[in-house]
Amino acid sequence: MKTELHPANTRGTADHGWLKTAYSFSFSSYHNPARIHFGALRVLNDDYVAGGMGFGKHPHDNMEIVTIPLKGALAHEDSAGNKGIIQAGDVQIMSAGSGIHHSEFNANPNEPVELFQIWVMPKLKNITPRYDQRTFAPTDFIGQWKTVVSPLGSNIDSLQVNQDTYFNLTELDLNESLEYSLHGPRQGAFLIVIEGALEVANNTLGRRDAIGISETDSIQIKATTSKTKALLIEIPMVW
Repeated sequence: MKTELHPANTRGTADHGWLKTAYSFSFSSYHNPARIHFGALRVLNDDYVAGGMGFGKHPHDNMEIVTIPLKGALAHEDSAGNKGIIQAGDVQIMSAGSGIHHSEFNANPNEPVELFQIWVMPKLKNITPRYDQRTFAPTDFIGQWKTVVSPLGSNIDSLQVNQDTYFNLTELDLNESLEYSLHGPRQGAFLIVIEGALEVANNTLGRRDAIGISETDSIQIKATTSKTKALLIEIPMVW
């Protein structure tokens, strides 16, 4: 097993007043040659957006973009005619493919929105852009891995994207353990603690700490606090 620790306090940061961000990987003005990507995982931004603020219309292409709100609500609109509001419990995907313009704004004028925005490099380039979103019940995550994103064509009841990636969320009680099995030897996993703390691969991770794991066929985690929430992104290490 190969591991790569990403303590929360080593992430890049930016504070624009209305937008506060922590970068797991190089992005915008933050550049760290040791943190460019983990396999096909290119971006994991931990964003705080003030009430009524957001990102005006801007372009993307050839990137699989997954947005996971943690608190508050985010409004989306794009050049393909898609509109929607996502909030905690929802997950949104956008396959940028051959090109799409979109905007994202905090849907609440008075309360902040907190979210993960995650970019995965695609399996195939220049596909037709796609958008989808889904609401998951809080009980879906209790004591188990709930796969919320999987590859196009999979038989998993989830959102689907153009890459061999699996996004999995869980919430564990104190001392509760969980195993995750990877989908092949070319796969790795990037695990980030959303809230609480857990043990994994002989490391203890706290809130927003993360670890990249590869060269293994399974991963075991154990919660060291109650209501520990985590996101595990299984990702191709070679694509």
